[in-house]
Amino acid sequence: MPHTNTHLQPWKVLKSELVVDEKWYTLRRDEVELPNGVVLDDYYVSVRPDVVLTFPVTADGQVIFVRQYKHAAANVFIELPGGVVDAHETNPLEAARREMLEETGYTSDDLELVAEVIDNPTKDTNKIYFYLARNAYKIAEQDLDESESIEVLLVPIQEIENMVLSGQIHVSGSVALCLLALRKLGL
Repeated sequence: MPHTNTHLQPWKVLKSELVVDEKWYTLRRDEVELPNGVVLDDYYVSVRPDVVLTFPVTADGQVIFVRQYKHAAANVFIELPGGVVDAHETNPLEAARREMLEETGYTSDDLELVAEVIDNPTKDTNKIYFYLARNAYKIAEQDLDESESIEVLLVPIQEIENMVLSGQIHVSGSVALCLLALRKLGL
């Protein structure tokens, strides 16, 4: 067992208020007391819903990616399909299946949780659930929101590692899930 530091205690929340509470973004300002007694009155936290991300691979070895413009980074990115777990959804697996279907038109009867990760524990509250979807198959056209314009890409699984290592796939969640899924599949 690694040595545990007894000084690593949770911070005490003295006061908490929502400073932004909009449909797409919630920002909380906490006043916290650190274990050493120091008080910070302006610790900002993004309150975010959990997220799902899926590595869908077809029976003939094609991995399904989405390519879309992301405004904050002002660029077009190749990513795995995914999105937020809606407030009414209790099962992240079902959210993963829904997002994959909406964004790509593909589904799978064989989804497996690969990992549950934290993207930014310093500032964000959410988890990301990584899924591997085997034998993905097309059952519909995309079902996109009015703000979404998404290209679907099918990439031979043998090309994925090189796309990650060469920087063609460089959004952190997709990088991590690609490498975890390839290892899970023994590739």
